[in-house]
Amino acid sequence: MHIMAVVPIVINTGVAVLPAVVAALAGVAAILFQPRALIPLLRRQWRACSVVLGGLILITIVAISWGRSGSAVRRAGRNDPLQTSRIDWAKVAEDIIAQERARTVSGHQAEPAVDSEAAPRGTGLAAQGTSPTGGQDFSRVLYRGGPSPAGLNPLWSYKPEGTLFFGVPAIVGKRIYAAGCQADLGAYTGLLACLDFDTGKPLWQKTENGNEPLRPFFSSPTVTPDGKYVIIGQGLHQDRDCSLLCFDAATGQQVWAVKTPLHVESSPAIFGDMAVAGAGAIEGDDGKAVGDPGFVLAVHIPDGKVLWKQPVNDPESSPAIDENGWVFIGSGCNGQAVVAIRSEPDEELQKKKVDRIAWRAAAGQPMLAPVTLAGNVVIAAGGNGDMVHSSRSPQGLVMALDRPTGRILWQTSLDDAVLGAVACQDGMLICPVRNGDVVALALGDGHIVWRARVSGNAPVLAGCAVTQDRAYAVSSDGYLAALAARDGKALEKVYLNDQGQPGTGLSLSSPQVIGNRIIVGSETGGLRCLQGEGGGQ
Repeated sequence: MHIMAVVPIVINTGVAVLPAVVAALAGVAAILFQPRALIPLLRRQWRACSVVLGGLILITIVAISWGRSGSAVRRAGRNDPLQTSRIDWAKVAEDIIAQERARTVSGHQAEPAVDSEAAPRGTGLAAQGTSPTGGQDFSRVLYRGGPSPAGLNPLWSYKPEGTLFFGVPAIVGKRIYAAGCQADLGAYTGLLACLDFDTGKPLWQKTENGNEPLRPFFSSPTVTPDGKYVIIGQGLHQDRDCSLLCFDAATGQQVWAVKTPLHVESSPAIFGDMAVAGAGAIEGDDGKAVGDPGFVLAVHIPDGKVLWKQPVNDPESSPAIDENGWVFIGSGCNGQAVVAIRSEPDEELQKKKVDRIAWRAAAGQPMLAPVTLAGNVVIAAGGNGDMVHSSRSPQGLVMALDRPTGRILWQTSLDDAVLGAVACQDGMLICPVRNGDVVALALGDGHIVWRARVSGNAPVLAGCAVTQDRAYAVSSDGYLAALAARDGKALEKVYLNDQGQPGTGLSLSSPQVIGNRIIVGSETGGLRCLQGEGGGQ
């Protein structure tokens, strides 16, 4: 529209000053043969020369804009464009949480770490790299249980222009599957890439499906236990009509897409040949859902067939699945609960005469963080803040519930929302808090063991990675801090963002410890690999 409005102005201007333009052009031609005539010409025909110069500049701008407009329209998809010519990540943040009162983005991207002693074998993807099928699955495993890498130094970075890495990459053997959110020509699009673990070099990259750009990713990728498929949700919080997607892990080709009227910021969990994720609501100015209030979706991985769809208000949290196939997920703004869902086919449930909802526990706060399973205890967390703003009266909550019944065992209030995954190790829960703290709670009764600051008042929005003696936390302003797991003492700190582009507080990616390396996303520094001494190989 802007271009079509400019063209008539150019044409009309040309008609009005045509005689002067002709005279000026004749003078310009003469200059090619008599350069010394330039000054007298400028004195005599300064108005016409000014018009010609201005017209040429304007026509050049129009031509460039016209040439780019087709590409911009193609890549814009359904995402709201930025209103400035430069990328304003503060505006990106505002768009991401548009009309959102309390929601998490990155924290729920990572499947939580689990206590190796308390967790049953095969607790979804979170149990020490084991899957329900018995195979090794290293997707989003934040805790390795080995020695802690120290003295961290940058090894490599994968930094496509204008790409933020909100989620947690899936790491399988020597391959890293990472998803990002790109700002390109004022629109948000998605990037999915497979990288070499040792070098960070891309083995394949995917930004389009056919001629259509991928929608942006907040969801983290999950790799199936057999290593064949990568599954991920798409869409930012303002996006509609997004899909749960499946890609071939070897080639990056899309295998199937299950469309929803909403967005899928939830990261998928896998049980056998079933993938489960939440499709979150879109809220209006009053905070109420506009249209569909949300649902949990289960899909048959081999063919993309929908197995079941269970209505749950605003399930933006990433689910966890136990060894019985029960799905546990948080309910957000208009639900404020923790929900347990049976995953059997409808026919089996009807035969057993039981509902798909096994239990629902009211929380009194939006439950936004990924669910953590620790033996027979379900750990859920949330609060009334979001990724950019704290509430005027901030409140955070961590709950422990009995896994079979949903009975509340204990609940602990914190100073602000817990939006990232809660890690569990050696009877201690490590909680990221929006006020800038990392808080350790006792698994048995929820009392506070220690609290520590990461980077002043910068919020801690991403889940922590935990080893035998360290907790690794990321602050929203781009610092990775290593804390002593025993008492929270600060041990070292590394800056993750680009030194020349400090960012706007959108470092949301949870770190992963893999041997003597840490893999973590950032706002402006790309996907980073840090290497230290200690840790396994």
